[in-house]
Amino acid sequence: MSMASKNTVSGTPEAADVPDMPEPRVREFAARSVGGGLALLFGLLGLAAGAGLVVAGAAAGTVAVKVALVVAGLLTGFAALFAMCGLNMVAPGEARVVQLFGRYRGTVRTDGLRWVNPLTSRARISTRVRNHETAVLKVNDAYGNPIELAAVVVWKVEDTAQAMFEVDDFLEFVSTQTEAAVRHIAIEYPYDAHDEGGLSLRGNAEEITEKLAAELHARVEAAGVRIIESRFTHLAYAPEIASAMLQRQQAGAVVAARREIVDGAVGMVEAALDRLTERDIVELDSERKAAMVSNLMVVLCGDRAAQPVLNTGTLYQ
Repeated sequence: MSMASKNTVSGTPEAADVPDMPEPRVREFAARSVGGGLALLFGLLGLAAGAGLVVAGAAAGTVAVKVALVVAGLLTGFAALFAMCGLNMVAPGEARVVQLFGRYRGTVRTDGLRWVNPLTSRARISTRVRNHETAVLKVNDAYGNPIELAAVVVWKVEDTAQAMFEVDDFLEFVSTQTEAAVRHIAIEYPYDAHDEGGLSLRGNAEEITEKLAAELHARVEAAGVRIIESRFTHLAYAPEIASAMLQRQQAGAVVAARREIVDGAVGMVEAALDRLTERDIVELDSERKAAMVSNLMVVLCGDRAAQPVLNTGTLYQ
C-alpha cells in the first residue's frame, strides 16, 4: 500500500482524456429573501388578529356582523398561516434551491431564519465538504498487469443550481465519475515503470494524483462540484501475481545493491593504486597490478569473508 500526498486542482487534462461535457444551462444566483424574524412576527400578529376577529364575531349582537367578523377572522388566520409557510431554517453549510412552478428562482445561502415566496418549493442541498472513497478496484495497468487500487476524493458543491438541474443525482454522478477517473488513470500508467524516465503509479504518486485531480475536476465540473483533494489509499498488485512481482522487485533491488558495491569497490581499488604510486611504497608491473585489482575486487565484492593466503616467497613466485 502506498499513500500519495494531497494536492489541489491546478489545471485540466487534455480534452482527449475526458468526456466532452455539455455547457451548463443554468447558473446559481441569489434568491430574493428577507429576514425570517420580521416575517414570523407579522405571521403571529396575523394569527392573533384572526383569532380576535373570530372572538369578536362570536360576541357580536347581530347575525350579519357576527358572520362578517368570523369570516374575516378565518381569512386573516389562513392568510397568516399561508404566509408563514414561506419561512425556512437555513443551517450553516446548507443552501435552499428555490423554484416557482418548476422555474429556478435562485438559491438562499444566508443562514438563519429566512422568508421567501410561500408559493415556491425549496430543496435542501448541503454545501459542506464531503468525502467519497471508492471500493478497491481491480484493473490492468499500462503493462497489462492486474493491480488493485482505491482512492478518496474530498469535494463540495460549488454551484447548487448545476448540482440540482444539470445532473439527475449529483451524489451518484460524483461516485461514478470518480471510479471512472481512477480506472482511466490506472490503465494509462504502469504500476512500476521499466524505464527510468517513465511515470509509474508507485514511483510518481505526486504527479499521478495531480493528473487524477485534474481529470476529476473536468468530469464533475458540469455538476457544479469542486474537487478539493484526491489521493490513493490503496495500491498493490493483484494477489495472483503479487509473489512473482515481489521476486522481480527483490531481484531489481539486488542488482541495484550490487551495482553500488561494484562502483564503490572500483573507487577503493583506484584510490589504493594511486596511494601506492604516490608514496612509492612498491612498484608493480601491469600483470601484478591486474592481480592486485582482481584480489581486491574479490574481497570487496564478495558476500563472504575472504580467506587470506600468506606468500612466504617472492612477489613473483
